[in-house]
Amino acid sequence: MNQNIKIPFVDLYPQYEELKSEIDIAITDIIDRTDFITGPTVERFEKSICDYTGAEACAGLGSGTNALVCALKALGIGPGDHVMTVGHTFVSTTEAIVNVGATPLFVDIDEFYHLDTEEMRKVTGSKEFALPELKAILFVDLYGQTPDIDKIKAFAQEYNLKVIEDAAQSFGAKYKNKTVGSLVDLTCFSFNPVKNLGAMGDAGAVTGNKELIDKVKMYRDHGRRTKFEYDVVGYNSRIDNLQAVVIESKLKKLNEWTEKKKKICHRYTAELKGVVKCPKEAQWSYHTYYVYVIETPKGTRDALQKHLKEKGIQTNIHYRFPTHTTKAFEQYGTELPRTEYMCNNILSLPCYFTLPKHHQDYIIKAIKEFYENN
Repeated sequence: MNQNIKIPFVDLYPQYEELKSEIDIAITDIIDRTDFITGPTVERFEKSICDYTGAEACAGLGSGTNALVCALKALGIGPGDHVMTVGHTFVSTTEAIVNVGATPLFVDIDEFYHLDTEEMRKVTGSKEFALPELKAILFVDLYGQTPDIDKIKAFAQEYNLKVIEDAAQSFGAKYKNKTVGSLVDLTCFSFNPVKNLGAMGDAGAVTGNKELIDKVKMYRDHGRRTKFEYDVVGYNSRIDNLQAVVIESKLKKLNEWTEKKKKICHRYTAELKGVVKCPKEAQWSYHTYYVYVIETPKGTRDALQKHLKEKGIQTNIHYRFPTHTTKAFEQYGTELPRTEYMCNNILSLPCYFTLPKHHQDYIIKAIKEFYENN
C-alpha cells in the first residue's frame, strides 16, 4: 500500500471551512435564542428552498426518509396500495413505501440507472388489466440526474397515478431547464451530510403545492393542525433549526460547488472512457453528480476496488444489493436482470469539489494500470 497518499471517498470539512464564519454565527444565534424547532427560522428555510426550486410550498423534515413517508401519507397512499418504484436505490425509497403499509412494485432500470419507462407498461400491462391497487409512481433521481419525467407523468396521467420524486440525490439538478422540486405532485429531498447540499446531521424537505404541503406539515408534527387538535396519526419529524441554518448557509454556494464537482467528473469521463463504462448524461438533464459511478467490465469490480484500496484510494458502491434482493424486502422481490447486473459491477469514485488535481491524476492512473495488467 502506498503510505504517502490517502484519498478519502468524501471530504466534508472544506464546505464548513469555506463558510465557517457564517455557519458559526448562525448556530450561535440559534443557541443564544434557544430557537431549536419550528418558528420563523424554519419558515425562512422553507422559503429559501421554494425560491431556489420554484416550488409553491415546502415542508422541512427531520430526514429524507421521513420526507418520503410523509409525502406518501399526504397523497393518501397506505395499506393495500401498490407503488411503482425501482430496486436500484438506497433502502429508504423501498422502506418508506412499506412503512406506510403499501407494496412496492419493482421496475427494472435503463442505461441511466433510472426507472425504465419502457418497462413500466410491461409490469402493469394494458390500462384495462392494470392492478387496481396501483396508486402511485415513486421514481428516483439516481446519482444526481432525473429520468425522463415527462414520460413518467404521461404514464401516470393515463393510469391515474400520483407521482413522487425521490430527489434525495439531485438537489440543484434540472429537467429540461426546470429545477427539480416543482415538476411532479411531491418532491422529496435529503440533506444528509454527504449530499451535495448537506446538513451537519439528518434533515430533509418536501416540495409541492400548498394543499399537499399542508398535509405533509401535519404528518411531520404528530398529525396536528393546531397545538392541541390531532386530525391523523402522524410522526415527530420536524427539521432541527440548527440544521436549517446550516443548509441555508450552504445553499448560497451550491451552484459554484456543483460546477467544480462536474468538472472533475467530466475529466474522469474523458480519461476513463474506453477503460470502464462512464456515466451518461441524459440530453434532458443537468446532472449534479452526487456520486460518480463507473461500470466495470464484468467480474472485475471487487478486484479493482481492492487494488484502489491498496493504493490508498477509498471507493464506495451505490448500491451493492438491490433492495428487492435483501432479506427485509425479498417478499416483494422479482427478477430485475439489469438492476442485478449493474449492482454487481458498479463502483463509485471520489469526486468532491475540492479533490486536488494530483489526486485525480493518481486515481485515473491507478484504474488504467489495473486494466492494463488484468
